[in-house]
Amino acid sequence: MEKKTVLLGETYQFASLKEVLAKANEERSGDELAGIAAANMKERMAAKVVLADVTLSEIRNYPLLSPEEDEVSRIIEEGLDESIYKAVQRWTVADLREYILSDEQSGADLLKLGTGLTSEMIAAAAKIMSNLDLIQAASKIEIITHCQTHIGAAGTLASRAQPNHPSDNLQGMRASAYEALSYGIGDAMIGINPVIDTTDNIAALLKETKEIIDQFSIPTQNCVLSHVTSQIRAIEKGAPADLIFQSLAGSQAAIESFGISVSMLDEATALINEKGTATGPNRWYLETGQGSELSSNSHFDIDQVTLESRCYGLARRYNPFLVNTVVGFIGPEYLYDSKQVMRAGLEDHFMGKMHGLPMGVDVCYTNHMKADQNDMDNLSTLLAAAGVNFVIGVPMADDCMLNYQSLSYHDIATLRSVMKLKPASAFEQWLEQIGIMQNGKLSRHAGDPAYFLTLA
Repeated sequence: MEKKTVLLGETYQFASLKEVLAKANEERSGDELAGIAAANMKERMAAKVVLADVTLSEIRNYPLLSPEEDEVSRIIEEGLDESIYKAVQRWTVADLREYILSDEQSGADLLKLGTGLTSEMIAAAAKIMSNLDLIQAASKIEIITHCQTHIGAAGTLASRAQPNHPSDNLQGMRASAYEALSYGIGDAMIGINPVIDTTDNIAALLKETKEIIDQFSIPTQNCVLSHVTSQIRAIEKGAPADLIFQSLAGSQAAIESFGISVSMLDEATALINEKGTATGPNRWYLETGQGSELSSNSHFDIDQVTLESRCYGLARRYNPFLVNTVVGFIGPEYLYDSKQVMRAGLEDHFMGKMHGLPMGVDVCYTNHMKADQNDMDNLSTLLAAAGVNFVIGVPMADDCMLNYQSLSYHDIATLRSVMKLKPASAFEQWLEQIGIMQNGKLSRHAGDPAYFLTLA
């Protein structure tokens, strides 16, 4: 598929849909590293002009990765609602954008539409949207999921407590979890990134987090973010897990570089449904992040925004409880500075929501990136306005194990206060019962992890 346009007297010609999609991206250091980015702002604008006139049927008829050769492509194709697709196949990407942004269309309308769109179509729409467009569109969409508890209701902002410890010390992890809970953080999940990926260690962390939940009757869920095979072994040996975790990527070659396959994910689904400790139907926690395919040389000259959208096409196969993009974690090779991180966070959140996913964002950056904590404050505020399902908190915004910067527990409490948002309903009731909140506001006990020693 060749496309061209004349912009300000200069002709721009694009040899393929893959090239149009890549060059229509906002500036992205990962695309520059891959050698597929627009050469300048004029070429980027020309690509956006061309992309706006591409029809949805053209996007489907010119696959970036053939379903016969790539399992992620096959899953995206098989998951398409053909009746919805047929009704919109003649739309241009510009038509799709206008429909999404129309005040006449509700969140339910967008969720229905999303079932008939491929991941590439959703990515294409994101590329011709402004940051405010991305916020407006995503804010319409409410996605409620149920593991042990429910999250995602309008007017709420859930949070994952991430009480990591550099040596997986159980008491150190517990102390950090107490601090999170004392700020009202942890309604989405108490989730640990382990240092030691052995069956026994994963089991010990699952048991410790579950013990905290049971001891204080906390309406939340637990998870340990090790490789899915380690979790499978721990769960088969009786470790209590509400959720099972895995990172995803947007091509078959990339997920294979993670040491996983679709059949392995299907096996894990069956296991967590049979032996998991949750009561609800949504039992997956999935993570993504722009740039992972390029880092494993599994991008096939596809841009990182489109590949990220394809992650969500794979994710919706598993009906997850939580999905989040760890937006600034990989580093400046893929997102160079705060402007790129903020744009990526808004893109990912919108694209995930259009796939019908309960999207969260780890609002984060690495220390060698051109960004700081004020930038994370800005992005978290934008995401709260966009209706993000959950964000992640670590002690003092500094993860001592993963060595990156995120949001602190008290940042999330402040964000809720400023944006007039609440924790998930059952969690808020629990906070009121134990005295961390009073009449919808944090009490004098808030921020004091030692308070939980008085409740034990």
